[in-house]
Amino acid sequence: MALSFNRRRRIRFPITLSVALIVLNVTLMVCWIVLLAMESYWSALTIGTVVFALILVGLVVYTVLTLKEIQLNLRQANFVDSVTHELKSPIASLRLYLETLQLRKVGEEQRTQFYNVMMEDLQRLDRLINQLLQVGRLDAIVTENEAEDIELKPLLERCAVAACNAHSKPAQIVSMNVDPVMVRGARMALEMIFGNLIDNAVKYGGAQPEVVIESKVVGDTKVVTRIIDNGAGVPLDHRKKVFALFFRGGSELERRQKGTGLGLYIVHTLVRKMKGRVSIHGRGRENGSIFEVELPGRGISCDAS
Repeated sequence: MALSFNRRRRIRFPITLSVALIVLNVTLMVCWIVLLAMESYWSALTIGTVVFALILVGLVVYTVLTLKEIQLNLRQANFVDSVTHELKSPIASLRLYLETLQLRKVGEEQRTQFYNVMMEDLQRLDRLINQLLQVGRLDAIVTENEAEDIELKPLLERCAVAACNAHSKPAQIVSMNVDPVMVRGARMALEMIFGNLIDNAVKYGGAQPEVVIESKVVGDTKVVTRIIDNGAGVPLDHRKKVFALFFRGGSELERRQKGTGLGLYIVHTLVRKMKGRVSIHGRGRENGSIFEVELPGRGISCDAS
C-alpha cells in the first residue's frame, strides 16, 4: 500500500504543475486581450494573443507527453513487480522442496509428487524466460523464418493442449469449430500468436473455463480466427491498451493471476508484422471476451485434402 501511495504522490505533482501553468497562461491571455482591447492596441493584441496561444499549445503538448511517460513508467513498474513475483515464487518453491528432500527421508509417492511440482516450477520459469527473450527478437521471428502455408487446425490443437497442460486443465474445456484453412506465415510466429491467446483464454476463463475456437475464410484471401472465453472479460476502456508493452490492468499488489503483461504485446506485434489484424470484442450479455485474429490465408479444397 505504501508503494502504491508513493507512486500516486509522484504522479500528482507533474499533473498539478501542468494544470496550474495552463490555467495561469489562460488567465494572463484573457487579461492581455481585455486590457489591450480597451486601449485599442490592436497590433500588440494580435502578437500577444498568438504568443500566448503558442505557449498554451506547448503546455498542452507537454502535459500529454508527461501523462504518457507517467503511464509508461507505471506499466514498467508493474512489469518489474510481476516479473519479480514470477521469478521468486517458483524459486522459493524449488528451494523448499529441495531442502525437504535433503533434511528428511520421504516416501516414494511423496518424492514423486515433489518431483512433479518442481518440474512444473521449472517449466514456469522456462516459459517466463522464453517470453522475455521473445520480446527482443520479434522482428527476427518473422523475417528470419520463411513464410509457408500452414494448416491451421493441427497448430491450434497443439496450442490448446499446451495451454491446458500449463494450467492443469482437461483438454475438454477447449472446443473447436475450425474450417479447413491454410494460413500464410512463419510457423514459430503463428505458434506464439495462438499459444498466447489460447493460454490467456484458459488462464482468465471462468471458475470452470470454457474456450471456443472458431476459424473461417473471409473474402478468399483472409482467415479469421476467434478465441472465445467465459471469463470476466476485458473492460471497454482497456481493449486497446492491453496490446501495449507492459500493460496489465490494475495493480500488482491486488492481482490474483500470474503474468507479465507481454503476451498480448507479442501477439499484436507479430500479427501486424504478418500484415494481419487483432482485436477484442465483448460477448454481449454473456461473460467473456472474443479475441479475433485476421491473417492472410485461404481455404483448403476437398480435392486438396
